[in-house]
Amino acid sequence: MSNRLELLDAKSWDSFLAAPAAVLMLGKSDCPACAEWTSELEGFLANDERFRHVRFGKLLLDKGGLIAFKRASPWLADCDVLPFNAIYVGGEKKSDFAGSGVERLQNRLRMLLREG
Repeated sequence: MSNRLELLDAKSWDSFLAAPAAVLMLGKSDCPACAEWTSELEGFLANDERFRHVRFGKLLLDKGGLIAFKRASPWLADCDVLPFNAIYVGGEKKSDFAGSGVERLQNRLRMLLREG
């Protein structure tokens, strides 16, 4: 995993989401589409300069200890497609989308962060 895509866990998700701008990718260990999106996202992050101020993290929902995250994220109950991405600005979830796509991600970040 690239150093820009942080692997989150029960101890790190809350401080991660409190960042000024954060992209949270939700997946599961045995999800092929999640693995593909991870690779695509890492490739993008390796060369990205525009969104260096944004934190990117991956949280595997099949890992233990995430009860607090699940309680703090009632919208998770409606999430039935993985991977799932949520964009947080100032600690609040502002946008989300299911699936993958660097272009979709960049468009949402530009819109939310009022860039170009």
